[in-house]
Amino acid sequence: MQELNQSTVTEFILLGFTPNPRTNPLLFTFFLVFYLLILVSNSLLITVIHHDSRLHTPMYFFIGVLSILDVCYTTTTVPQMLVHILSNKRAISFARCVAQMYIFLLFGVTESWLFSIMSVDRYMAICHPLRYKVIMSHWMCLLMVGICAAYGVVGGLCYTFFAMRLPYCGPNEIDHYFCEVPVVLKLACADTSLNDLVDFITGFNVIVVPLSLVVIVYANIFATIMKIRSAQGRIKAFSTCASHITVVTMFAIPCIIMYMGPGSGSLSNNGKKMALFYNITTAFLSPVIYSLRNKDVKQAFLKLMRSSKAPE
Repeated sequence: MQELNQSTVTEFILLGFTPNPRTNPLLFTFFLVFYLLILVSNSLLITVIHHDSRLHTPMYFFIGVLSILDVCYTTTTVPQMLVHILSNKRAISFARCVAQMYIFLLFGVTESWLFSIMSVDRYMAICHPLRYKVIMSHWMCLLMVGICAAYGVVGGLCYTFFAMRLPYCGPNEIDHYFCEVPVVLKLACADTSLNDLVDFITGFNVIVVPLSLVVIVYANIFATIMKIRSAQGRIKAFSTCASHITVVTMFAIPCIIMYMGPGSGSLSNNGKKMALFYNITTAFLSPVIYSLRNKDVKQAFLKLMRSSKAPE
């Protein structure tokens, strides 16, 4: 097995979506609008949570962290994609490809585990309300986010190290809009069976395990909700969980197919579409779902708008 510095490939060519000069401006506008909406909506949600003291609770703290991750997650890939859409040269150096791959996985794995932490928060709030504020203290929330980040660092390192230690001697065209592990592995000039095993084990730990934790936690939550006598109480409890379940589903299912499905590296156009879903669509819909379905966030937003319009 050759080492990284022995690779003959010094840069990769990102093919992206379409080389058609007629559709490129339309494609550029579409993704630019989406990216700006992601930045604005997530930044606005973070600002609302920060400014309203009523939202200084563990649930909204985690939602704020999720918004930060979504902004970082998309910024790793989308600006480069926008440049490449309008540019004839779509090259990315080997070093930048490695960096992009790692940073993307760092934020992605962190977000995957954050979803499981958010479900635990809902479990404590619904199933143990009297102990909730004691257990879910500010320091405990910071510790949980730190653990998620640690998983992101280690998980991203595992994926990236085993992918980039392989020799890459050509061709160097990546049928994707950014450097993502399953697609880059197709260009390796060596047997990737070890990588397939490592990627499956890593994917199990950073995708399946947190998703399974979410399922187990919500099974317990629903069992507790069904014991609530008041129909209004049950509806309110269900509504606090529905937003989270929706976002987790949109994020997790494409990730599992892309990183753990058999022959995931040969997905080509479908792989690009799935990457768009968990890289861009989820980041766009997440603040919308959490705000539109949440009366507290809407009230805090209106309060912020009124205060910004108030005379000095």
